[in-house]
Amino acid sequence: MNSFPARLRLFAAIEGGSTFWSNEIATLGADSVLEKIIANGYPENKNSIGFITKEVISSSADKLFYEINQAGAIFLTPESADWPVLLNDLISPPIGIVVKGTLTNRNCVSIVGTRNPTTYGTRIAGEFAAGFADRDWSVISGGAYGIDTAAHKGALAGEGITIAILASGVSVNYPASNERLFLEIAETGALISEVMPNVRAKPERFLSRNRLIAAFSLGTIVVEAAFRSGSLRTARDAAEIYRTVMAIPGPINSPTSDGCHRLIAERCAEIVTSANDAIELMSPLTGTLSSDESRE
Repeated sequence: MNSFPARLRLFAAIEGGSTFWSNEIATLGADSVLEKIIANGYPENKNSIGFITKEVISSSADKLFYEINQAGAIFLTPESADWPVLLNDLISPPIGIVVKGTLTNRNCVSIVGTRNPTTYGTRIAGEFAAGFADRDWSVISGGAYGIDTAAHKGALAGEGITIAILASGVSVNYPASNERLFLEIAETGALISEVMPNVRAKPERFLSRNRLIAAFSLGTIVVEAAFRSGSLRTARDAAEIYRTVMAIPGPINSPTSDGCHRLIAERCAEIVTSANDAIELMSPLTGTLSSDESRE
């Protein structure tokens, strides 16, 4: 069985992105996994079981639900009617997600990149996002400084819908200077998180949330990224689940475009120079991956 209370208690105790726990829940069901944890049915020192057991035993589904409700959010599980079905393509799909705002039934594209963009990168991210908004596509990004912020703002400037997938809870404004931006995003789009509303970000959560950014969309566009970058991880997460991966070329001597040029050189990404280019590349997926009826 996969009851809502059991899912919620497991969600609050287990870090997102764990293949082990995703498989356990898929095989046994949330209720059975919860009972097994409480009964000390898992080996000690395996998959952080000590911490998880402590969190599960001390938790209350009613209190967790109240915390989410107080944040003005909802909790969705794979059994929910509004569950984003594209997340099911992940090797380790979320136990659940917290959503503040309204999920879109439009086709989505992810725009990601460095936190320290050039003026060129900021302008291109905003222009691409506005172009997608004008064509009724929703823009997904991670709410961080730099390219993420430019993409969200571009979509809003184009009077479109944008969704921020956060590494913190939906009540934690991280980064703090984006507080107003997060409020604007939630008005027409949504803030989404794989942790409880008041949980703060930590480094490993940025990597696990990147897979959600990739899965939520039909394609991922990397605007600017260094040779080693979390954005490249998002691109590779997208490729693993057969999403379209695209990159914006930059000046050949620009370190902030090294990652994009690497993706293109390794034939991991297609070059795009406009929103129309990207939509054309993603068009074969619009009928196979995106199911509006299943998300309405």
